Amino acid sequence: MSRSLYKGPYVDEKLLKKLDRSKPADGVVIKTWSRDSMISPEMVGYTFGVHNGREHIVVLVTEEMVGHRFGEFSPTKKFHRHGGKMQKELDQKKKESEIAAAKAAKASSK
Repeated sequence: MSRSLYKGPYVDEKLLKKLDRSKPADGVVIKTWSRDSMISPEMVGYTFGVHNGREHIVVLVTEEMVGHRFGEFSPTKKFHRHGGKMQKELDQKKKESEIAAAKAAKASSK
């Protein structure tokens, strides 16, 4: 659900204060826990460390990100991979093809 238009976009006040104290050319990572803050045009060029619950993910703000929220660029869950018998077979075939390609490259270089 979106925020009502008369209230305007939500940007954390602490984040704005940190923004005023630094410059984009400094290259300093501004740490924030405010994942629900909206990215405003003044933030373009700055580097933010957005907390995902465990660590700070470094996000360089570009013009395309304006209007989105910081949480969209810092995933909280890590995808490992789908498992199962079929996946193991695919991985094995991939390994074999890499080995065969390496052997062919080695043979052609001699």
